[in-house]
Amino acid sequence: MNYLRYVKIVGTMHVSPKSREEVARTIISERPHAVAIELDRARFLAMETNVELTLKDSLRLGRRGVINYALAKVEEKLGEAFGMSPGEEMRTAIDVSRSLGIPLYLIDEDINLILAKIASAPLREKILMALEGLSVFLPRGRTELADPMEEYRWMMLEFRRRYPYLYRVMVEERNEIMARNLMAIVNSLLSAGVKKPKVVAVVGLGHKPGIERLLGRGYC
Repeated sequence: MNYLRYVKIVGTMHVSPKSREEVARTIISERPHAVAIELDRARFLAMETNVELTLKDSLRLGRRGVINYALAKVEEKLGEAFGMSPGEEMRTAIDVSRSLGIPLYLIDEDINLILAKIASAPLREKILMALEGLSVFLPRGRTELADPMEEYRWMMLEFRRRYPYLYRVMVEERNEIMARNLMAIVNSLLSAGVKKPKVVAVVGLGHKPGIERLLGRGYC
């Protein structure tokens, strides 16, 4: 079955104000039976309670905590550049779905499993990441970005080329998990008697093509 008949994927750049606006506009116009977002329970609860991991806390949690802290800080800096805090498009999806009374689903992999996999990355990729940081993936020599989404696509291509293991863990494996969860949502709506279920899924732009391919095939 081609699940793309029932699922509309909104691919966002986590730090782009345009993404936040697109999320709100899509949910309001589609009025879906369900909204799904790229979060797991732990990240959802942290967002709901505004819990922010400090460097001291991350050091206490060991390698996983330090990795999580570093990733959060990178997104924070990007957010400053684009005028939006990381995750605001997810907050928007939560708020709009609640205001319209639309069920909300969390479809991403557990963050602890993701961090454990990242900690097990090959030494070559760890060293390369330490030497380069993430600056190599950011636009250089520009004061303004003409097309932030296009820059983001370029960044993902570079990330896949330089870090094949991390790309598999952080993108491809999560695509499979999120696609399976979206299929389960559609199946549950069909089983409940909804003839033409509509689901809006809000995910990072880098996940959109992969998830759409899996949904189009009907399995993963």
